[in-house]
Amino acid sequence: MTFDPAYTDLPDPEIQPAFYEGVTIKRGVAFVIDATLIAVISALVLPFTAFTGIFFFPALMAVVGFVYRVATIAGGSATLGMRLMAIEFRDATGARFDGGQAFLHTAGFYVSCAVAPLQLVSVLMMLLTPRGQGLTDMVLSSVVLNRRASVL
Repeated sequence: MTFDPAYTDLPDPEIQPAFYEGVTIKRGVAFVIDATLIAVISALVLPFTAFTGIFFFPALMAVVGFVYRVATIAGGSATLGMRLMAIEFRDATGARFDGGQAFLHTAGFYVSCAVAPLQLVSVLMMLLTPRGQGLTDMVLSSVVLNRRASVL
C-alpha cells in the first residue's frame, strides 16, 4: 500500500480498486459523447449568430464546449458523457467539484488540448498512474471515480 498524504480522504487504488477500474476507458468514451453533444449544441447555436458562426465554427465550438463542461461539472461533478459512463470527479478530500474547481479543471483541460505534448503526457498519465489521473487531475489533486463504487 502506498501512502500519499495529498489523497488521504480518497480510496486507495490497491485496497479498493473498484473505484478506479475502467475509468480511463470510460473517460475516453465520455470525451467522444461530450464532443458529439458540443458539436450538436454548437450547430443549434448557429442560427442565433445569423449563420456567421460558420466562419468561426471551431472557435464557437470551443466556447460552447467550455461553457458546457463548466456548467455540467459544476452541476453534478461530471459532464453528461461522464454521467452516462457512471464516473465523476472528486477533489482530494473526496468532495464533488464546485463551480471554481469545474472552471479550473476545464481550463486545464483546454490548455492540455491546445498543447499537444501536454495532452500526450496527460493521456499517458491516465494510463500509467494508479488512480488514472491526467495532468490537470494531478495539478488539482483530483480523481475520477466510478460512481457506483462511490460512497464518499
